[in-house]
Amino acid sequence: MHANQLPMTIHPDQRYLDGLLNNDTRLVQEIYERFAGKIRHHIMQHQGSEDDAADIFQESIMDLYNQAKHKELQLTCPFEPFFLLICKRKWLNELKKRGRQPVTKRLDDLYEVGEDVFASAEQVIKEEAEASMFLAQFERLGEKCKEILRQALAGEAQEKIAAAMGVTYGYLRKKKSECMATLLSYVQAQKI
Repeated sequence: MHANQLPMTIHPDQRYLDGLLNNDTRLVQEIYERFAGKIRHHIMQHQGSEDDAADIFQESIMDLYNQAKHKELQLTCPFEPFFLLICKRKWLNELKKRGRQPVTKRLDDLYEVGEDVFASAEQVIKEEAEASMFLAQFERLGEKCKEILRQALAGEAQEKIAAAMGVTYGYLRKKKSECMATLLSYVQAQKI
């Protein structure tokens, strides 16, 4: 850590974790309404059923609750990408346990290039002190890189991202890998 590093800023979405801790029915309901559909869509697109999606969602909520209760997790980043990442990683682990690999190259890179990259990003996000540094390094990226990584972390299919940005699928995949490599090099440089 550098002496001149800014203090950690707690994200307003901390209210979701506080809601889980306090068993705030309204906030827990909001989490279900806002995010359950996205998780269900992602898991059903990736060889899962509605029951799988419900299980992964519930387990991820419990993981967050336990992190907040026992490890005093505090969000320094938005809740949605953080929560979606937890659910996706949990589903990927479940697929591995079942011995099922994705059947097509057209699935998003979370299953292809991204596994160890996302594991690195997830590790950074989990360490609260490092999360603010990670986000500061993310802000150093160019606008195009930030947009690609934001959409990828939010679970958008790469074909859709490519179409929305007016680039080819191949270019998008190459650019995403370059952006992630740049981001991780920034992060690594901060850790020395």
